[in-house]
Amino acid sequence: MMYIDNLFFAILLSIGIGFFTINVKKLIRNINLGKDVDRSDNSSARWRNMAMVALGQSKMVKRPVAAFLHLIVYAGFIIINIEVLEIIIDGLFGTHRAFSFLGGFYGFLIGSFEILAVLVLISVIVFWIRRNVIKLKRFASNDLNGSPRKDANAILYFEIVLMSLFLIMNATDLQFQAMNNGNIISQHLNALFSGLDIAQVEVIERVCWWLHIAGILVFLNYLYYSKHLHILLAFPNTYYADLNAKGKFDNLESVTKEVKLMMDPNADPFAAQPVDENAVPSKFGASDVQDLNWVQLLNAYTCTECGRCTSSCPANQTGKKLSPRKIMMDTRDRLEEVGRNIDANKGVFVPDNKSLLNDYITTEELWACTSCNACVEECPVNISPLSIIIDMRRYLVMEQSAAPQSLNAMMTNIENNGAPWQYNQMDRLNWKDEN
Repeated sequence: MMYIDNLFFAILLSIGIGFFTINVKKLIRNINLGKDVDRSDNSSARWRNMAMVALGQSKMVKRPVAAFLHLIVYAGFIIINIEVLEIIIDGLFGTHRAFSFLGGFYGFLIGSFEILAVLVLISVIVFWIRRNVIKLKRFASNDLNGSPRKDANAILYFEIVLMSLFLIMNATDLQFQAMNNGNIISQHLNALFSGLDIAQVEVIERVCWWLHIAGILVFLNYLYYSKHLHILLAFPNTYYADLNAKGKFDNLESVTKEVKLMMDPNADPFAAQPVDENAVPSKFGASDVQDLNWVQLLNAYTCTECGRCTSSCPANQTGKKLSPRKIMMDTRDRLEEVGRNIDANKGVFVPDNKSLLNDYITTEELWACTSCNACVEECPVNISPLSIIIDMRRYLVMEQSAAPQSLNAMMTNIENNGAPWQYNQMDRLNWKDEN
């Protein structure tokens, strides 16, 4: 019977890890649909950025209550799951509490896990209340309607169930309770099962043990479909984040070359240039996810949907349609749609007459942005919705000549008058005479 249990556990573990591996490959494939961008510079600053922002959660402290609760859940999730290693060893080799030989240190570990499990339960319940009872504004926005709101609550329920199973499993483990080593919380829960006979208690312990490991494997595979993918992607996302000053925009290389050619008195604009007949004509800006770079697509998958970006966006605060959170969610949704298209067509994307622009993100949203970088500053994992907005604006202006009338007027004035205002170039310096 023991060997059957071990075999079943090995099969369950293999299936769980197998599906996770498939999803990871799909995730990498989708991110690599983006254009190449070099983020290999200044590795020391990048490692420091990842340590401070992803591991240290330094940007979370701006909202201390949420930061404290999130730290508990984060630490609990990471530390308690060290115990999963023991479960895997027990499941594969038929042992029981394989690390118990560590004696007092084992008791310290399990005791810490139990305390953390209780703190996680309290924190998750508070999070649930904030979302569903208090209904904080950033969690009640229309861009979370439907599956995003259900997903956020599903994660909370997952964590409640997993922590509860862990505590009940310990409380009904009679051998563990007899050790009296580390059962800081579970010894009190053990009294709840005092009216049952030993066989019934053992059944409860085994059921909780199996449900706990199965739940962890389900949660692992649910990550790909959930906003909690940031648990894994926050680290590479912060490492590859743009290290330039937030107000610095990148220039299009093709435009830069043209400007340099125009400014070079020795250049021959009519000189023959080598032509690659197989080259795809360069597109200015972005109209779909394949036009964005891979870091922007990584950003989309890393989005936690916390809404800090949207709650700090001045355009959104004044009632405009723009929501930086929605920009990231729309980008991810479109990227997933493109990925499903590739899967359905044996690895090749077949044009579907859809695009990120217009089908997901409207021009009204794009032009509402003030480019203030508040969303970038507020994001706890260094996501940049602004970079996507700017690239899509570039497409509208440079490919479709579809800038708003006020912007077109300004650019015309700059071209004709050397200034954004409509007056003669000879009058540009009249202001100095007023002094």
